Amino acid sequence: MKLSGQEDFPTSPDRIWSILMDTDKLARITPGLSRLEATGEDTYTAIADVKIGPVKGSFKGDMSLTEKAPPHSFVLNVTQKSKIGNVNAAVTINLEPLSEHETRLSFDGEAKMSGLLARTGARVMSGVAQSLSKQFFEGLAEELAA
Repeated sequence: MKLSGQEDFPTSPDRIWSILMDTDKLARITPGLSRLEATGEDTYTAIADVKIGPVKGSFKGDMSLTEKAPPHSFVLNVTQKSKIGNVNAAVTINLEPLSEHETRLSFDGEAKMSGLLARTGARVMSGVAQSLSKQFFEGLAEELAA
């Protein structure tokens, strides 16, 4: 499943980068993420609770940040497992300065699913991904305003 989106924020790439690299803040703004614990440099254990239509699941897995180019880009790698299926994703995050005080955050990647998640269908999963992206962007905007 293709993952992509973008949003403009009235701040510098440095400020957004600092939020995305802060484990506590990242956990707070990421929808469904109940726990994010560092296990090493740029590696984490993540636990997320996600509801997809009538299907609800708790996912536990690993997350890592690679190809970091502060404060412009990195690749987010996620491997999550649950009773309703597994997810493997690699998503490139880009922070593009539009002006001195405006930044476009964009993401582009691919998620591979198995189990009930895969059988739920691309259309349903695509809608869920869009909803989670919107919630993430709203959470980031609230964190920037705080």
